[in-house]
Amino acid sequence: MRLSVLDLAPIAPGETAGASLAGSVELAQAAERLGYARVWYAEHHNMATIASSATSVLIAHVAAHTSTIRLGAGGVMLPNHSPLVIAEQFGTLAELHPGRIDLGLGRAPGTDQRTWTALRRDIRASERFPEDVVELQGYLSGAPTVPGIKAVPGHGTNVPLTILGSSLFGAQLAAALGLPYAFASHFAPDALQQAVAVYRERFEPSAQLDAPFVIAGINAVVAPTRGEAMVMQQELVRARVRGLLLRDSPIAQQVGDDELDALAASPQAAHIATMVRNTALGTGDEAVTTLRRFQIEADADELIMAVHGTTAERVRALALLEEAGALRDAA
Repeated sequence: MRLSVLDLAPIAPGETAGASLAGSVELAQAAERLGYARVWYAEHHNMATIASSATSVLIAHVAAHTSTIRLGAGGVMLPNHSPLVIAEQFGTLAELHPGRIDLGLGRAPGTDQRTWTALRRDIRASERFPEDVVELQGYLSGAPTVPGIKAVPGHGTNVPLTILGSSLFGAQLAAALGLPYAFASHFAPDALQQAVAVYRERFEPSAQLDAPFVIAGINAVVAPTRGEAMVMQQELVRARVRGLLLRDSPIAQQVGDDELDALAASPQAAHIATMVRNTALGTGDEAVTTLRRFQIEADADELIMAVHGTTAERVRALALLEEAGALRDAA
C-alpha cells in the first residue's frame, strides 16, 4: 500500500482563490517532505469553494515549487476537453518535470449541466469517453490514432494514465485498456467492492501496466485529539450541507449552525452522510487504524486521502499520520 493526497484546493469562507492556491503549494511541500507518494488535483467548475478548475496550470505551479513528489490530475474530466489539448498540456508538464506527472481521467463533467454548456463542449461528449481515452493515449505514446496529428509537446512522453470512476463502467474500461483504476470512494463509496472485483477479474496487461493497480479514495480528518477531529468533521458536514443543499440560495451563508445540523440530519441530506462514510477520523493513531482496515476492505494497492481542514490543519494532519506510522506501513 502507498499513501497519497488528493488536494481539493478548498477556498475557505473569506479566503481568496490565491490564498487557497498558496495553501496547495504548502500542502504539497509538506507531503514531499514527509514522504507521501503523490498529490493529485481534481477538476471542478463553477464552485465557489474549490480553486482547482485549471488543473494543469495548478500542477505546473506546484511542480515548480517542489522537487521530487509526483503530481497529477485526479482527475481531468476528459469530456470537457479535446484529447489533443490535454496531451499537449500534460506533455508540456512531463517535459518540464520528467518522471513526476500523472494523468487521471474522469468521465463526469465535474460541474452542473449549465456550466458544462458554458465550457463549449458537446453535451454528449461523455459518450465518447472510451474513444477519447484511446486517442489521448495514442498522442502520449507516440502512436497517434488520428493520422497526421502529433502532440508537441506530448509525443512519446508516455505520461501514465489512470481511469477514475465510481461505477462498473470505469472499472471495465480500465481493465480493458490495462490501466490503473482509481475509485472515488471518498464521496461515492457504494459500488467500491464490486467495481474493484470486476476490474481485477477482467484486467488485461498493457504496455503501461502488467498487473492490476487500484487506488481508493478516503477522507481524512485528523487532529491531536479526537474531540478536535469531531469538531472538524462537524464543520465539514455543515459545509457540505451549505454547498450542496443550499447552493443556489441567496441566504446560504446566513444559515446558522443549528439549522445546518438539522438539515444534515434530514432525509434530504442522506447522500451527504454517504459522501463522508469513508473517513479516517480522529487522532493519528486512530486514523491509521482506519486506513489499514479500509485498505483491506477496498482491496486497494494505494489510498489517496482527501484531507480536510484549513491549510495548517491539513499540513498538521499529514504530519500526525506520518508520526503514527502510516508511511512506514505503506513502504
